[in-house]
Amino acid sequence: MSPPLVSAVIPTFNRAHDVRIAVGTALAQTYPSGSLEIIVVDDGGSDDTRAVLDREFGSRVRYLRKANGGVSAARNFGMTAARGAYLALLDDDDEWLPTKIERQVELLEARPEIGLVVTDVERMDERRRGFEVFRRRDVIPEDGWVLPWVLRNPSLVPASAMFRREVFEVTGGFDASLRTAEDLDFHLRVALRFQEAVIAEPLTRAMRGHQGLSALARTNRDYLDVLEGFLDQYGDAVVQADRDAALFWAYTRNARGILWDGAYRDALALAGKAARRARGRGDAVELARLGGDVVRNGLVRLRRRLRGR
Repeated sequence: MSPPLVSAVIPTFNRAHDVRIAVGTALAQTYPSGSLEIIVVDDGGSDDTRAVLDREFGSRVRYLRKANGGVSAARNFGMTAARGAYLALLDDDDEWLPTKIERQVELLEARPEIGLVVTDVERMDERRRGFEVFRRRDVIPEDGWVLPWVLRNPSLVPASAMFRREVFEVTGGFDASLRTAEDLDFHLRVALRFQEAVIAEPLTRAMRGHQGLSALARTNRDYLDVLEGFLDQYGDAVVQADRDAALFWAYTRNARGILWDGAYRDALALAGKAARRARGRGDAVELARLGGDVVRNGLVRLRRRLRGR
């Protein structure tokens, strides 16, 4: 019996050099090549991506082209065209380690209750040098119904995920109306309906700070809009304690982000909202840390003002 077909969906836009590397890591998988479909979705680019792929990989890659519509639309387009029972995403500036697909398929085949599985992620700079590991167990401490944990930190590196086709069919994929935070929105909606699992090994490498398809500047407001919108729509499925925790961490995380961007008053307003959601000693400690950041930021602003006189 042949292994299940896996479809790797790789959206790209004017990054022929990078997508060549991404495709290379997909084709270097230990998973049987006859059961791995590689789909590259060119999102209306104008460079020589197709020629590069044809020259280097030939018929091993399905090249699809569509009018420019953004990364979410490109992913959805590729997943709609995919033939696999399992779907795996790979951004054009990211990489897979050789056993990534094999390990994820093994888990999904052994555990039919799991809808989506992610791996740890090694973050790399623009020279593809690794500098830290995003350990998924720090965010998702146990497998299963993980929505309470995802609410606290909905971060998702799409290249680390594999999921059953049913997940795409039920959720509808990524929200193409969102220019940023589309991965957070997708993760929340998946965690609401499906169980998740983690492979606690860095089998994915993702670029940080690279101007690729997924590198549109994500604003703090986008994160809050997505989370608050999710809670408004699906609040009946979220107990009050989890709602409070989700908003507390969203407010503190984004207060800190906009604080160092110079939005001092907005950061203070978010800190006030976080304080109203605080529960327990851990939240008090985080608020104290945020207060220290506010004081340090205020001193920096004061020094700059005095120097300018």
